[in-house]
Amino acid sequence: MSSHCIQASEWEGAPGLPFEWGADPNLWLYRNRTLGLLHRFFRLSMEAGRVPSILGQECFRNQITSYHVSSFEDVVIFVHDVERCIEQLDAVSKDLIGRIALQGYSQDETARLIGCSRRTVLRRFPEALDELSEIFLRVGILTAIADPPQHDPEACQEGEEGEITVTM
Repeated sequence: MSSHCIQASEWEGAPGLPFEWGADPNLWLYRNRTLGLLHRFFRLSMEAGRVPSILGQECFRNQITSYHVSSFEDVVIFVHDVERCIEQLDAVSKDLIGRIALQGYSQDETARLIGCSRRTVLRRFPEALDELSEIFLRVGILTAIADPPQHDPEACQEGEEGEITVTM
């Protein structure tokens, strides 16, 4: 993994990047699901005897546990599909996801290791998860959460006239 940090001005002007920050404000809803898929990806790739390419040949800090799946072919397909999605990320996002989500480094440790400020890592890691979530949604690894109900102009939170309600 690279040990460089990209500046915001370089990032925003980078040509050919498919992800537009803030394009879907609801992507944060998928962060935990994306992290869960990344943890499963890590476990299954290790069980299949394959080190995820995002990690290179580095030592691991995460706990590796046994996980039973239905067939070896399913594992290979899942690992391959997730790797292809991760390959679409920029170098810094790959680095952050590899160190924090897969290797188990804290965000502070990651900032020191890649030479970025803590604030940059705190901002960029959720953005990287959002970008990966969007890719997972696009290829079908994640399924979209049903749209929340739209605002009903007839509904109100107040009680009938003269009624006082208290919410705790």
